[in-house]
Amino acid sequence: MHPGRMKGRIRVFGVCGAGISHDIPLPPIPLVVVFMKFIALLSVLCLPALCLAEPVPAHSVVFPPGFNGIARYRIPGVVVTAKGTVLAYGEARRNGGSDWGEIEVHLRRSTDGGKTWLPPQHIAHHAERIEGNPHKKAGGEREQTVNNPVAIVDRDTGAIEFLYCVNYARCFSMRSTDDGVTWSAPVDITASFEPFRKSYDWKVIATGPGHGIQLRSGRLVVPIWLAYGGIGDHGPSACGTVFSDDHGKSWRAGEIAIPDEGSYGDPNESILAELSEGRVVMISRNESDPNRKLVTFSADGATGWSRPEFHEALWEPRCMAGLVAHPSGVLLFSNPHTLPLDKDGKEIPRGRGKRENLSIKLSRDGGRSWSAGKTLEPGPSAYSDLAVLPDGTILCLYEKGNSIDCASFSLDWLNAP
Repeated sequence: MHPGRMKGRIRVFGVCGAGISHDIPLPPIPLVVVFMKFIALLSVLCLPALCLAEPVPAHSVVFPPGFNGIARYRIPGVVVTAKGTVLAYGEARRNGGSDWGEIEVHLRRSTDGGKTWLPPQHIAHHAERIEGNPHKKAGGEREQTVNNPVAIVDRDTGAIEFLYCVNYARCFSMRSTDDGVTWSAPVDITASFEPFRKSYDWKVIATGPGHGIQLRSGRLVVPIWLAYGGIGDHGPSACGTVFSDDHGKSWRAGEIAIPDEGSYGDPNESILAELSEGRVVMISRNESDPNRKLVTFSADGATGWSRPEFHEALWEPRCMAGLVAHPSGVLLFSNPHTLPLDKDGKEIPRGRGKRENLSIKLSRDGGRSWSAGKTLEPGPSAYSDLAVLPDGTILCLYEKGNSIDCASFSLDWLNAP
């Protein structure tokens, strides 16, 4: 050891207070106090920056490829119950990725905010089979397509109402009063869609997908779309809502929200949120020249929809999006943020963008304007849905490649530069 020096063990505090011990040669005794003050000052200056690093979204896999003997899970939906349980659900496509085929609805529950998941439940369709796939010549007559699941949390009763369709031709509702553990027998509510025939002689009906909402009035509202082409064809199409004013005991048709006319090309999969001012906003997928989402508003979620407008900030890659109202008063939107481009980088009117770069946008003014957005998943990503935990944490259940994953993040992450 150098004369006049001594060797000691100093505990230096690192990231967020984690202590690390090092053997550091100490300076001559008269300088020890100065040296220790320097180390303390360095910790004080560095610690806040390290501890205030940008929060990172947490991820969990909910429905991985091949899980439970299913070829592919698709069409995610997520809600948080009145007790704080997370319900994640989707279509379990047994034999392939097609919209038609032998398909069930599966659900997984999480009681820890989406960190871990209980085993999957096959929740629909538990009634007499309704077979018939018009898009498959051989064997289609023996297939049952259970599609477009939508959950709605009733804050007044604590129940979860659940709508889904079979073969894109009949609609059913059921209810859980124990936080999604068990479900009532399905009730056929297809008759609720009959009033839409005044506008379109539909051959296909579909709820959501994603989730429905409950308004402050207690009304339950579910977005729907219907197609009036050939049997089983998903276009041409238009969209609207069905609603219940008796906590899901009965359902009625609202008005057509976005018709298939003029510049509005095939409006279909739509999402809803109630604004802080009380109006309901609908954002709809479509196949139109502007390659932008269509947006319309209603005072009650069923009637008097405003003239739909294409929103410049909400790009349309032809994919279902997610939407949720946060308790803080902001709106959150999820969607692959891409546009169809030609080889020269020019936008292709009425094109199809890539399903990748799933991004989260935020609106502080009821959907009139949106932030530039933040990428949640840069790679292949498609359909998504959003929900909010009791503590304000945001959940995004989304298709990541051939998997369905859940990401949780805070508004701080979204607001960070």
